[in-house]
Amino acid sequence: MDLPDDEFERLVAEALELIPAEFLAYLENVRIVIEEEPGKELLKQLHVRRGNTLFGLYTGTPMTERTHDHVGFPDRITLFRGPLLEECEDMDELRVEVATTVLHEVAHHFGIGEERLVELGWG
Repeated sequence: MDLPDDEFERLVAEALELIPAEFLAYLENVRIVIEEEPGKELLKQLHVRRGNTLFGLYTGTPMTERTHDHVGFPDRITLFRGPLLEECEDMDELRVEVATTVLHEVAHHFGIGEERLVELGWG
């Protein structure tokens, strides 16, 4: 599937609008970044097996692990445009997958681990 950058960014913005307002304040220090592909080193570091890929990545200190005096770099959610476009066959499927990926990575920011996300159907 092919999609102009601005349309992909619009899908990400739509996904962020799904987050309830009471949680948005906790995302002020989170940068949302779109990259084309995850690097081979990153895939290796994360133990992503050959034939699999990565749609998104949260980098930072989850809210549940912070102390009252936490000072650090801004947290970051990276969305990998290429794998998302490759996986989806149409706009509806892409919209759902982008939203799922954004919410999945935001959940990591709030301290929800991979196992729990799988239990909830977001894995």
